Amino acid sequence: MKVSIDPERCQGHTVCALTAPELFTIRDDDVVASVDFEDVPSTLESRARLGANSCPERAIIISE
Repeated sequence: MKVSIDPERCQGHTVCALTAPELFTIRDDDVVASVDFEDVPSTLESRARLGANSCPERAIIISE
């Protein structure tokens, strides 16, 4: 599984980082989310989906 964030859609709500802090962080310079692992370890796939589903802007893209 791969995960990425569309920086044009991300509004910095920080919900993904609060929901799955082991995968998502918020950049200090522009308050946009970033992904710590582009290739998600299988043990964190459910956390990636949870983070993506929590995004109010639907800025997190998951591809299998």
